[in-house]
Amino acid sequence: MEKRQKRLGEEESRRKEIKDTSRKYGSKKNNLRYILILLFIIFVLTFLALSIASERRYEKIPVCGDGTFYSTCSLDKPYYCDEGVLVEKASVCGCPDSGNLSFWREGDFCFLQYYTDMKDINLSYYLNGQEYKILFTVYGGVNDYVSKLSRTIPLDGDNIPPRVDFKLRIINDEVQREAILPLVKRIQNLAPDNKVEQARVAVSLIQNIPYRVSDKSAFIGGTELDYSRYPYEVLYENQGICSGKSQLLAFLLRELGYGATIFFFPEENHEAVGIKCPAEKSFYGSGYCFVETGGPSIITDYSMEFTEGITLDSKPDMLLISRGISLPEELQEYKDAKTLEGIRKRTFLGIINSWKLGRINEKYSLLDFYNLDNVESVQENNLVNETA
Repeated sequence: MEKRQKRLGEEESRRKEIKDTSRKYGSKKNNLRYILILLFIIFVLTFLALSIASERRYEKIPVCGDGTFYSTCSLDKPYYCDEGVLVEKASVCGCPDSGNLSFWREGDFCFLQYYTDMKDINLSYYLNGQEYKILFTVYGGVNDYVSKLSRTIPLDGDNIPPRVDFKLRIINDEVQREAILPLVKRIQNLAPDNKVEQARVAVSLIQNIPYRVSDKSAFIGGTELDYSRYPYEVLYENQGICSGKSQLLAFLLRELGYGATIFFFPEENHEAVGIKCPAEKSFYGSGYCFVETGGPSIITDYSMEFTEGITLDSKPDMLLISRGISLPEELQEYKDAKTLEGIRKRTFLGIINSWKLGRINEKYSLLDFYNLDNVESVQENNLVNETA
């Protein structure tokens, strides 16, 4: 009996010990769960705090359309970034300090001796089927200055200057650059946060300048040649052919920061512009997308037909004007141009997509035909010596 009671006592003691142990283990388990939950909450709160701090830390600094910080002078004097708008403010930024040009300041504006006989012109451009206009001031004095510039380069012995030298000489004139720069700033102000939109405006502006051959002639070495306009003359006269319009667009794209080239087609004697873009979407894999300047067209579209059924079949020479930024990978113009090409060539998908033609024509304000320049440009006659 005593043994039985002793055994019962031992079992009761063991059960109590087990219960105590279980209770302690359960308490520790609950404590561990609470600790894990607390750690998780701390982790989440820390992550959110770091995310907010990171967003604030890397918040985009506001700039104007040329990259100038707010309340700061642009590299292109006398422009000043006034809350997102580039304005002339010579009283703060001063005038351009080019060693070859002499500016004087009147208030917030800088002037050259060529800024005389001013007139206003309306330049049209289209975005998503809507027409817009830019009122731009041009000067008869600058136009007269440019009209007297030589269209030739002296020969250095038997070395014939490359074609790109002629283009760069035309585009790089300092007086001309200063006179066109206000147009660049106007374009940048239209889309300060969108470089692609700036390129679209520039392209459409030049495409919508009327296509007309100059009624002037030039005499080189006793030979009469058709007159070739400089970029500023195209603006001033509000007309031009493929060479002058292409040079003007290449200038604008360069000043907007883009990589730009001029495509010269020897067989067709035609010029167009290339704007830097992803290689797989570019013209002949060049890294530059084709842009026709003779009339309204879609960026990357080169399948158009010109007057008399002429198409661009020869491989062009590339005349590099500038290295710079590129159009993005995703570009709606590329898709629309491919759709339009299929419709023109009446491919299977083109026939299916024929219903899109009216929408595409309206979106880009496309014409029914294109002009093709078939006259020799004076500055491209590489055999002409300036002293002839």
